[in-house]
Amino acid sequence: MTPPALPVWGVLLAAGRSTRMGRPKQLLLLRGVPLVRHAAEALAGGGHDGLLAVLPPGEVGAGVRAALADLPFAFVVNPDPARGLLGSFRVAVEVLPPGVAGANFALADMPLVTAGMHAALLAAFRETTAPAVLARYGDGKQGQEAVRAPPHLLRADLLAGVPGLPDADHGPRALLRAHETESVTLTFPAAHLLDVDTPGALARAEAWLAGDGPPSSDNTAS
Repeated sequence: MTPPALPVWGVLLAAGRSTRMGRPKQLLLLRGVPLVRHAAEALAGGGHDGLLAVLPPGEVGAGVRAALADLPFAFVVNPDPARGLLGSFRVAVEVLPPGVAGANFALADMPLVTAGMHAALLAAFRETTAPAVLARYGDGKQGQEAVRAPPHLLRADLLAGVPGLPDADHGPRALLRAHETESVTLTFPAAHLLDVDTPGALARAEAWLAGDGPPSSDNTAS
């Protein structure tokens, strides 16, 4: 009899400071729904064994919690989002339950990532047990730049290295570089890369979800 697979959690990083937007973006409405809700629903539909959302402190965090109240997320507060995105990774790793096989980290401001994309990362991890399963947007053909960005799924041994990393406003790049040759990368259409950091990006996401064609992107790798 095949033993059950160890659990993999989905982690929503939603404690960003929204410095480029100029106001808290997690609760800005996109198609009448808080921005954070789009990413949360996609993560919730990906087939993970548990879900965790990392929130900012104060009113914005309370608003995010309320926006996701009917979804099966556990919540943890990042007390100091000013320390950068890696601080949210650390906060999440510290509260994940013992015995997890890995965790899939998604950003709250990438509303065009789908449940199917999360499911594909999870399936690749289950099949390969690679130290990391990474997402890349665009295939690099015809002059198109291929960009690596979340979601990224990290195996438990990589998670154990996150607390020792220094503050940074990006993900655990040092760990990913150290295991690059062993990792698996899945390629997704470039249109799904949109990172809502500015009012213009929010407008492009609105147009895409309304069916007006793929958005342009000004993203950088995370």
